[in-house]
Amino acid sequence: MGPGKSVNMLPLYRAFLSIKIIVMKNIVITCLIIVVCTFQGQAQFSKATIQASGLTCAMCSRAIDNSLKQLSFVETVQPDIKNSAFTVLFKKNETADIDALRKAVEDAGFFVAKFTITGQFNNVAIKNDEHIAIDGREYHFLHVQDQVLNGEKSLLVVDKSFVTTAAFKKYTAATNMQCIQTGKAGGCCEKAGLSAGTRIYHVTI
Repeated sequence: MGPGKSVNMLPLYRAFLSIKIIVMKNIVITCLIIVVCTFQGQAQFSKATIQASGLTCAMCSRAIDNSLKQLSFVETVQPDIKNSAFTVLFKKNETADIDALRKAVEDAGFFVAKFTITGQFNNVAIKNDEHIAIDGREYHFLHVQDQVLNGEKSLLVVDKSFVTTAAFKKYTAATNMQCIQTGKAGGCCEKAGLSAGTRIYHVTI
């Protein structure tokens, strides 16, 4: 650089300003993601209580117990032989597969008469006859008051093969959406932004 010549700082300043804008945009996007996640709420399911039908002896109960224990996300199974019920505790930080639990009972030669799933809820807003994503799965609430769920709550699964025929008929009358007949998203679920065929669990409290 020759004597008397000054350095043109404008390009450097512009580059610095561009970097600063990018950083600020990333910060704003991150904050928005945090806010959205907080607004949607969270839930972590920890156990299920399954009442089976068709049991006649202790050997029947043992068959279901062994079948449930084969599932990778199951920690322990606590049978209640008197009431033909099983409390299934899930492994921590693992997502339970509701359909796999039902299938385990059926694979043992029996059927599910009642199925509840219990978890800790944090600011989960629900509305009657609407869908909501919880713990990575889609749920459709029926026969409920609009409310925000907090603390430990149990959801009764009312899909076909999770309740008695009479109970299923009662809950199908609670909605005009056809997804309750199949347990999968259809044309009735387009408003919720669900792809056709997405598994939907129909539940009540």
